[in-house]
Amino acid sequence: MSTIEFNSHFDSLQHKLLPFAYRLTNNVEDAKDLIQETALRAYNNKEKFEIGTNFRAWVTTIMRNTFINIYRKKKNRATSSEPTDSYVFVNENHAVDNSAHSNMTMLELDNILNGLDYIYRKPFLLFYEGFKYEEIAETMSLPIGTVKSRIFFARQKLMDSIRNHYAYDTTLN
Repeated sequence: MSTIEFNSHFDSLQHKLLPFAYRLTNNVEDAKDLIQETALRAYNNKEKFEIGTNFRAWVTTIMRNTFINIYRKKKNRATSSEPTDSYVFVNENHAVDNSAHSNMTMLELDNILNGLDYIYRKPFLLFYEGFKYEEIAETMSLPIGTVKSRIFFARQKLMDSIRNHYAYDTTLN
């Protein structure tokens, strides 16, 4: 692919790349930077593009991989430089671990979760345990869209129940 052909294809595709880049980055400026980085990488590898294949798919794959690489670099560089603890306090442990509050909260949350209908609770728990939508759909013999909607509704019902459970009466103040 010649430089002129590449520029023509990329320019016509650029307005379609911005929404995809924004979905990845959730920031307009970062999305524009990602498009620029994608253009550079695609241009540097234009000889690897096979004529007759989908140019848009090729570029969006480069964009997604570029985003993943940038994210990994940022994640690996995000190290903390906290000051070291004082020698006196490192070897002394005056605090006593007390998990009563967290245990009580987990019991309350379990009760709220058990209050959900089975059709919502089962896929939600499977998703919470780390199963993918496809695996849940296969396990429950349901369409994937049904699984996604049930998990969504389970989240909504849980949030409403938690709000209602922990709400306090403002008229008492």
